[in-house]
Amino acid sequence: MITGNTFFGAPWSATLKVMTTFSVVILAGVAVLFATVVPRHLLGGVPFTLTMLIVLTTVFGAVLFIVRGYEVGAGNLLIRRLLWSTVLSLSELQEAWSDPTAMARSLRLFGNGGLFVFAGLFWNRKLGKYRVFATLPRNAVVLKFPQRAVVVTPDRPGQFLEAIALSCPHASVRRSAP
Repeated sequence: MITGNTFFGAPWSATLKVMTTFSVVILAGVAVLFATVVPRHLLGGVPFTLTMLIVLTTVFGAVLFIVRGYEVGAGNLLIRRLLWSTVLSLSELQEAWSDPTAMARSLRLFGNGGLFVFAGLFWNRKLGKYRVFATLPRNAVVLKFPQRAVVVTPDRPGQFLEAIALSCPHASVRRSAP
């Protein structure tokens, strides 16, 4: 039985690891190319500086939004980031279930699609528009609220759902998709 606040890790999928590595290598390649190969007098100071700022901002900005884990307790879900937590009130939670295919065939409307995390606003036919804080899509847990759905990917989906059930006795919690 789970009591109090419970922490769940956010393991990375192989896809996320490959996408992150590929993206960082490409961005680092652009930075190295501009810093060493392209003569600065051809670029001028402003384009060179702007390019380097864009590359660095992209990588370090994305790192800040990493999902390190999830914490359930006291009627809230805390999505642990690198330097802060995103707090999601569970007071209006209607349903919660595990669905390894929840993110399948999704269209990213706004957010990050694989540089350290899958996060932002997505859409698919199954869930409609939903918000995601994910690192391992096959561990997807869907949290259904009156006006929205949220997808998270804790390391232990079954135990995560148990913690949600204890924190939100008013919600319908089940192990698999409806």
